[in-house]
Amino acid sequence: MGTIPAIEEDDEQVYIPEELFKHLLPEHLEAIEAQMQAAREALQVADKDIQSLTRLAKAIPTTSSLSYIYHRLRTMKFEATSETLMEHDVLTTAFIVNYSRLFVSGNGGSGVSRDQIPAHLKSVHDDIIELRNKRYAHNAGHDTVDSGIQIGFDGTRFRLNLELSLGFHFGGRDEWEELVTFLDAHMHERVAKILSRLKEKTGYEWVFPAGSPPDWVGKYGEADG
Repeated sequence: MGTIPAIEEDDEQVYIPEELFKHLLPEHLEAIEAQMQAAREALQVADKDIQSLTRLAKAIPTTSSLSYIYHRLRTMKFEATSETLMEHDVLTTAFIVNYSRLFVSGNGGSGVSRDQIPAHLKSVHDDIIELRNKRYAHNAGHDTVDSGIQIGFDGTRFRLNLELSLGFHFGGRDEWEELVTFLDAHMHERVAKILSRLKEKTGYEWVFPAGSPPDWVGKYGEADG
């Protein structure tokens, strides 16, 4: 005797495995099959919009990470130690790279473009992309980084010293906060528009998971020091 498939349920629905359909009354089976056919037809109509939602679903965690990283940058306590500077550089790298990912074209991109950035923030956006390309993703010689070797000679040996100069905004640039806020709102507005369009096309309500934002969202604090 085979194993009987388990019937699962949550707060809203009961999930019946297809293997159990044969045990249903004819009228119940007919109703389920009609519902499944209606769902298939609606999904065909909604295919392009579902693809757009899938791309957004990949990007939304990136915007959440971006918000958290900026929160961490803004609430860092300044200490003149190598550990603090290293941690700050790690967080800044994560911010720059995550931000840039939102503007990647192709299947992995979210569809956000520079044209959608508010005019007064475009120069800030351009600075981030340049930092990504020339400093944080590639060693292409950004003007905030300068390094070299100092050579000394005492008559018996040469002594080499590494010279390194790094420029940065401790706690992140103030303007990054507005960019983060814009991107978060932009993503949610796009989801809302797609859901509205899906309802218009299919006649059904489409619900996207949503919950309360973490306590730190929008409360970035001020950098110390």
